[in-house]
Amino acid sequence: MRSHARHTPAFTVEEMTHYLEDVFPEVMAKGTNMVVEAVGYGSCIIRLKFRAGQLRPGGTISGPTMMGLADFSIYVAVLGALGKVPLAVTTNLNINFLKKPEPADMLAECRLFKIGKRLCIGEAMIHSEGHEDPVAHATATYSVPPR
Repeated sequence: MRSHARHTPAFTVEEMTHYLEDVFPEVMAKGTNMVVEAVGYGSCIIRLKFRAGQLRPGGTISGPTMMGLADFSIYVAVLGALGKVPLAVTTNLNINFLKKPEPADMLAECRLFKIGKRLCIGEAMIHSEGHEDPVAHATATYSVPPR
């Protein structure tokens, strides 16, 4: 584990992946579809691997799928800033669906803009792989338990 000096990520990608496998095995089990691609101090990129089961009628990726990706990515950014706080929980999540996503892997680029002792607030821009235009934008607040 790295130091928590300002702007130094608490985890490398490999350390984050192993930690999430321990605290979130249902999301990170072998063969699941969330992949940590990058992690920084209060930021990350998460890949959601495409599966046909994510589609809703009309061939678009479902809203709950994109909401799960947004929530998970902001959680990873919180961990990247604060370290091991497995009991940090979402207190608010707002998402705007901007356009129909392609049936492909999705990437969430996340950053926190408030990193406090009790609250972290961040955003996730989600886009389909190979496309720059976002398909969704989410903001979320996480409550951080006393440490």
